[in-house]
Amino acid sequence: MPVPKRPRFGSLQFYPRKRAAKFLPRVNWAPLSDNSESLSGFIAYKAGMATAVIKDSTDKVQSAGKIISIPVTVLEIPHMKIFSVRFYKHGQVIDETVVSNDKDLKKVLKVSKATHKLDKVPEGYDDIRVLVYSLVKTTSIKKTPDLAEIAINSQDKLEFVKNHIDKELSFSLFPKSSLVDIRGLTKGKGLQGPIKRFGLGLKGHKSEKGVRRPGSLGPWHPARVTFRTPMAGQMGLFTRISYNLKLISSGNVSEKDINPKSGFQNYGRVKTSYIILKGSVQGPQKRQLLVTLPLKPSKAKLKNKYEFLEIIGD
Repeated sequence: MPVPKRPRFGSLQFYPRKRAAKFLPRVNWAPLSDNSESLSGFIAYKAGMATAVIKDSTDKVQSAGKIISIPVTVLEIPHMKIFSVRFYKHGQVIDETVVSNDKDLKKVLKVSKATHKLDKVPEGYDDIRVLVYSLVKTTSIKKTPDLAEIAINSQDKLEFVKNHIDKELSFSLFPKSSLVDIRGLTKGKGLQGPIKRFGLGLKGHKSEKGVRRPGSLGPWHPARVTFRTPMAGQMGLFTRISYNLKLISSGNVSEKDINPKSGFQNYGRVKTSYIILKGSVQGPQKRQLLVTLPLKPSKAKLKNKYEFLEIIGD
């Protein structure tokens, strides 16, 4: 019989495979710019998955004009506030001005009582970004806010910041886009062996020294085990990006309640603004995520047109 062969599982692009240092990753905002007066990203929380009933208005598809059901993910997006303003020059922070001293931030970092209103601005800066925190206490999951650095899409970024200091930032400041990228951490699964971690096949019963392990750890020389060898280690809690998720609907619970009767499992009820995305999103319920503009929008997904009707639940 021929020897079965296939490419190895586990992309070597993700290295090292260890737990992420923080829940909300840093983002390269340069390719995510937009000409609208808006913010490039928003902090969201995963409420869970559901089944949505929609009307497919896409042209030249089998379900055109029909009412269908699809799997969706619901993300709750509470309002945010600006904590500090960062001035950049050649990709480096040259000055940071704290503009908020909210008492809820004391759980996360040291907050000074003295704040500034951007009266003095450093000279020679070429970009402005804001450090925002979520008003997660308005939800039903926790009270400690999450912080993230967000880029600004505006011709006059300084004026945009001055107009929104001490104000709550709603999801209406996010650019109108039918596709979004979701950045966050996957589910943590702890220490796992190479079979589950890399998808190796079990060895035959006549092989030596174990079944749930690789057949060889490498050659004699170089006399070491390389990182390419599938070994046991951390699985999950990795930073990943879900590209080009279709935005089915967005709104506020006060306008249209999309909660099931008993709430979302392991989350509760959505109390603030929300968005509904087609498909699944990485992470468990209550995971903090970053919603951003699409890095490489798909033309095929941009053509899809869905009209949201309702969510099927218990």
